[in-house]
Order: sequence, then C-alpha cells, then structure tokens
Amino acid sequence: MIGSLASFIAMAVASRELSSNLSTFQILFFRSVVGVFVIAVLARRLWPEMRHLRSLPLNALRNVVHFSAQYCWTLGVALLPLTEVFALEFTMPVWVAIFAFLILGEPLTRPRIAAIAVSFLGVMLILRPGVEVLDPASFIVLLAAAGYGMSAVLVKRLTRTNTPGVIVAWMVLMQLPMGLVFATFDWRPVEAGNLPWIILAGLCGLSAHFTMARAFQTLDVSVAIPIDFLRVPLIAIVGYLLYGETVGPWLLVGVAMILSANYFALRAEGRRARLAKAVSGPG
Repeated sequence: MIGSLASFIAMAVASRELSSNLSTFQILFFRSVVGVFVIAVLARRLWPEMRHLRSLPLNALRNVVHFSAQYCWTLGVALLPLTEVFALEFTMPVWVAIFAFLILGEPLTRPRIAAIAVSFLGVMLILRPGVEVLDPASFIVLLAAAGYGMSAVLVKRLTRTNTPGVIVAWMVLMQLPMGLVFATFDWRPVEAGNLPWIILAGLCGLSAHFTMARAFQTLDVSVAIPIDFLRVPLIAIVGYLLYGETVGPWLLVGVAMILSANYFALRAEGRRARLAKAVSGPG
C-alpha cells in the first residue's frame, strides 16, 4: 500500500510537470509506450494466454472507458489543485456501487446507499455551487471517477476469463494506438527534459495498480483502504511544497465526509460478508 501511495502521487506530479508543454493525449501515449517495454519483458509469460483472445470485445470496451477516464484525470491534474483532484477521485467507490448494480446485478445495500448520499453531500461541499464559481475541471474529474468506477466493474467481469497480468497487457496495447491517434491532432515538441517525467509516469501508472492489487491479496480491505485514504493528506503536503497549493476548510470537510462514508460502507460490507460466510459454514 505504501508503494501504491507513492506511485499514485508520483504519477500525478509527473503528469502535472509534463502538462506544461505536452498535450494530455501525448502524456497518455508516452505512458503507454513505457508500458509496452514492461509488457515486452513479460511477453513470454503472458503470450500463452493472450493468444486465445478471450473476452477481447469486453477488453476493448473496458479500455475505451478507462482511456477516457485517464484523459479526464490527467487534464484535471493539470488544471486543479492536486488535493481537489484526489478528493473528487475518491468518489469512485460510489460509482463502482452504481455500475455494479446496473451491470453485474449486485444489490445496492443500505451501507452503499448511505455512502452514495453522504459522498454526494461531500462533493457539494467541495464544489459549493451557488457560493463559488464552479470550475468545469471539477466536473471533468468527477467524470474520471465515474469512468474509473465503470472500468473497475468491467475488470471484475474480465477476471472470469483473463488473469490480471493479461488485463493490464491488453490495457497497454489497446490504449497505445488510442493515445497516438488523438495526440497527432495536438502534437507538441518533446523536450529532453520530458524524458524522466515520461518514464516516471509510465512506470508509476503500472506499479500503482500492481502494488494495490498485491496489497489486497495480503491485507483485509478494512486495513488497506484506510491506508489508501492517506493519499489525500499526502498529496496536500506535496501540492503545498511543490506548487504552493493551499487547502480550504470546506475541502477538508468534504474530503472527510467522502472518505468516512466509503470507509464505513466497506466495513459494513465486510461484516456482512463474514456473517454470511459464518452462517453458510465450511464447504
């Protein structure tokens, strides 16, 4: 989880630095280029499964959704304070619950409904419509969170036929041409100073999800998620030290509401799952 925290924060900083002279689509394209080199190293291990092309249309749908979400998130990183981006991104569990209900047929339990309602109020406190001028970039980040939520649900469906490594491999290979096509319409000169940030963004984009998946294999969600919530205060410190960004009281209250609502919903779902397992008994 510490590796995941560091990766997400480093990826946000690298994307902010690259946005100063590269387009958003270029950033996504170069991140995929770095990913291709990583996948090439693992090709011998991944190819036996990939050649069967299992669930290829669903992989394609997932990557169109995920690519769109990444575009919105990367654009938000360039336009908004980093703390606000991460705060709005943490509405993703709400979107996961909604799309899991619509796509997978998972029930909307009372804890999930309560988390959705409280998270909505938290977002309203962060955006404060009618009190402050709404920044369109805030809605772009909310779109990113919704896209990430749908992507997560589609990944859950994909795990029935694909291993995580193959899902990531298809992500890199499919999103590479997407980024290239769109980047050609707004291509800007690449400077030598961009290279370290490109490598950092590409490697951290892969490591963030890999380390989180590994953490979830060994930690209970009730332990792992509170660690992940540290992303918000840590990115606030990074934003202050690197970019002089400050955090207002309404943002802090809104963040606290969103994180608390999702944390207690996860705890309640965990207790419900353990109770169901105990009732059903072994086997």
